Amino acid sequence: MNLKNTTKDLPVINEVDICVLGGSCTGVFAAIRAARLGASVAIVEKQGAFGGVATLAKVNTWHSLRNTDFSRQIIAGLTEETLGRLAKRDAIIDSGRKEEDKKIYRSQEIKTFNAEELKIELDEMVLESGIVPYLHTLFSEPYIDSKGHLTGVIVDSKSGRGVIKASYFIDATGDGDLCYRMGFDSYESPQRQPPTTCVYLDGWDSEKFHALLKEHRKEFNIPEGYAWGAKIPGTESYMLAGTRIYGVNCADINDLTKAEMEGRRQVRAMMDLVRKYGGDFKMGLVSLPATVAIRETRHIKCLYQVTDEDAMTGRLFHDSIANGSYRLDTHHQDKPGLTFKYLDGTEVYERIGYPREIGRWRPETPDNPTFYQVPLRSLIPQGSRNVILAGRMLDASEIAFSGVRVMVNMNQTGEAAGVTAYLALQKNITIADVSSDEVRNTLAKGGSIII
Repeated sequence: MNLKNTTKDLPVINEVDICVLGGSCTGVFAAIRAARLGASVAIVEKQGAFGGVATLAKVNTWHSLRNTDFSRQIIAGLTEETLGRLAKRDAIIDSGRKEEDKKIYRSQEIKTFNAEELKIELDEMVLESGIVPYLHTLFSEPYIDSKGHLTGVIVDSKSGRGVIKASYFIDATGDGDLCYRMGFDSYESPQRQPPTTCVYLDGWDSEKFHALLKEHRKEFNIPEGYAWGAKIPGTESYMLAGTRIYGVNCADINDLTKAEMEGRRQVRAMMDLVRKYGGDFKMGLVSLPATVAIRETRHIKCLYQVTDEDAMTGRLFHDSIANGSYRLDTHHQDKPGLTFKYLDGTEVYERIGYPREIGRWRPETPDNPTFYQVPLRSLIPQGSRNVILAGRMLDASEIAFSGVRVMVNMNQTGEAAGVTAYLALQKNITIADVSSDEVRNTLAKGGSIII
């Protein structure tokens, strides 16, 4: 038997202008933006469908496209386009805002979608754009030439191991796998936000479930955390995000395995709890996710870190490429429940079965910011020549990250990464040398809202 082990023996699977690693909506939107501008693009996804957390992890909600007082639209682009496409198939529910709680629940206007319809829609959008897709394909390591430059990525699939060569690369892996394996500096938050296993259920009754959970969770070893959910458009089913997996780093394979199995155990425990104590309340398990919903792992050090103050004061950046109004929410590792910080200075601590604790993180002021921004520099790794990142491994401090991490914000970072990579390609320059003004102008021409 003659086994080939060296990288020089690997076949070249494809050569493109831009290669995107990670097929979440963030990665798909990066690929679409670059392809629509004229680049040849390949996208690599380790699972069997696109959409990431939105589809494979079953988190079927996108937050408000407007600012916190709903007076101004601040997000459009491919997020709005995708929602419009889904609406044509009756796969969207617009929740509106909670009028009775609007003093507390600012920017909680959400779009709930059918995640299975989104999978199919993303397939169509990828193919319409002329992108070369690689599903069930795992990125293994960077492919470095004799000059020490990244010229390709080594991937593994059913067809074996090979190389996809490109001029520029977009790391949309969520964990910053390409950046990390290239040796770019990274860090982890000391209060890393815990992951959640979502589940689709029939027969949902929120009031009955939460009452039973509060009374009997200890018997079934269900951690106290936080639970929310949403109806699945076009069905009678409900998505529940009610598990909480503490003390894991999902960038580590042992912890990731533990998280996947512990999340499913907690779902089973909830079902057993209802079976034992629910009486005439019957809840049916419809489906489990393909992957646990990961909020945070490692971050890559970039040209700029979005600070807590930046987000909490709504700082405007000259190179901003994303706007967001989602509340700053801390999913605690050291206690149950969540703490929400709003841009108007309100702070709310919520714990299932207990009254909300409402206070302030700063004194009242006559004028409050109604959105925050993400600068392009927070996507460009320090020392990068031809790699830009997109997604939750961006450079952001703890409280800032708790808000900017949500999907409607990360979708925008994908679009910005795709445009930036294309502009670098056109001028044959490094990612860091691309004009942020040109990126912003190109995004605006493509339908993004640039402020």
